[in-house]
Amino acid sequence: MLPVDPTELKPFAQKYVWWKTADEAVGMPERIAAQVMNIGDYDDVQALVQLVGDDYLREVLRNAEIGQFNARSWHYWHYWLRMAELGEVPPMPSRRLG
Repeated sequence: MLPVDPTELKPFAQKYVWWKTADEAVGMPERIAAQVMNIGDYDDVQALVQLVGDDYLREVLRNAEIGQFNARSWHYWHYWLRMAELGEVPPMPSRRLG
């Protein structure tokens, strides 16, 4: 559960969820957080961590959808948030055919 008012994510939404208005994007805070975690610059990542905390970021990773993270970010966040030991990062979300 998001530990802050979703409107506090508006600055991130404007920058990282460019295909929606900020008002629309705050309705999907996990998507905003995932975008910042995946493609955010250093300052924005640090601000997000301070704003929502590690537990929320762990939740975002656990519930990630296909394509929300590239492999580099997926591995980085699993290690940084201590969700995996070296070499034991779980597979990225994938589509199962048939």
